[in-house]
Amino acid sequence: MKQSIKVNELYELLIIYGEDILASEGMKKSAGFVQHGGVSTYDHSVAVALCSLKMALRLSSALGLNVNLRSLVRGALLHDYFLYDWHDPSRTPRFHGYTHPKTALLNAERDFCLNNIERDIIKKHMFPLTPIPPRYIESFIVMVADKICATRETIAERFLTKLKPKGNHNGLY
Repeated sequence: MKQSIKVNELYELLIIYGEDILASEGMKKSAGFVQHGGVSTYDHSVAVALCSLKMALRLSSALGLNVNLRSLVRGALLHDYFLYDWHDPSRTPRFHGYTHPKTALLNAERDFCLNNIERDIIKKHMFPLTPIPPRYIESFIVMVADKICATRETIAERFLTKLKPKGNHNGLY
């Protein structure tokens, strides 16, 4: 029997594990930067965290995987913590897609105490653009969730107006 995951349960876990990050000045700043389409970096990061949680809970239930939900949420929220507008060529490092994981990690390490799983999530979420694959299941889940959310945000803006996010983190929940 398929276990149903309720939206409010996902949000509860997001708050339990990521409240300090969500309330931080850096995350507030990220709400002012567009990530994909019309979605802010803040909303994108929350969507990735929620999508990652949903995937992790399903994988745990179906396969018995032991997923560290705290690290998963925190790494997902911080995976794009680069804190600049990457659409502005005067402020964006060259090859943003390749370099922003390192910038996000440096910023996250400055502002938060990270464990190895959280570091790995942030560093490797752009695989295969970044050459070293994820080491932990949590990193792999966030990498996939990021691609799902980024694709949906980009497609919704460019092609399918009926799929546009409606303020509910990309309509995924």
